[in-house]
Amino acid sequence: MSEPLIRTARPDDEAELARLDRDTWSPLHAVTPRPRPPYEPFFGEHAGPGDHLVAEYGGRVVGYVRLGFPTPLASNAHVRQIRGLAVAEEARGKGVGRALVRAAVADARERGFRRITLRVLGHNTPARALYESEGFVVEGVQPEEFCLEGTYVDDVLMGQSLL
Repeated sequence: MSEPLIRTARPDDEAELARLDRDTWSPLHAVTPRPRPPYEPFFGEHAGPGDHLVAEYGGRVVGYVRLGFPTPLASNAHVRQIRGLAVAEEARGKGVGRALVRAAVADARERGFRRITLRVLGHNTPARALYESEGFVVEGVQPEEFCLEGTYVDDVLMGQSLL
């Protein structure tokens, strides 16, 4: 598998991204219940097409990264946040997640952000390893922040400077 095409999402990606989001749901990374019909729209008021980068192979979306801000405060507007990352099962282990993280960092740097941050569940070892290998460091841990399927899980705060 060659490098994926990374591009900004388009409104017509909605159905494919919604399906990918449902297909990749897992308690390894999701703090919300498993999606059930009727499904919520993928794009919303605070996360439209312009807030997503997608990975595409052969015209098919195989991953996305959602970008946003940690808070709505102007005093925090210099920080970009990765607010979601998903890779289709058949594309895992092929560099899609890494390409999306790199594109998110590059996009934030190009737009003049000073920092990029994310939150990841403590038990999500594959994601934590990916983020660490791309220069993110643990900046804080909220112990047992979530109870998922009867297990208490840490919320790990990670970030990196873009300067």
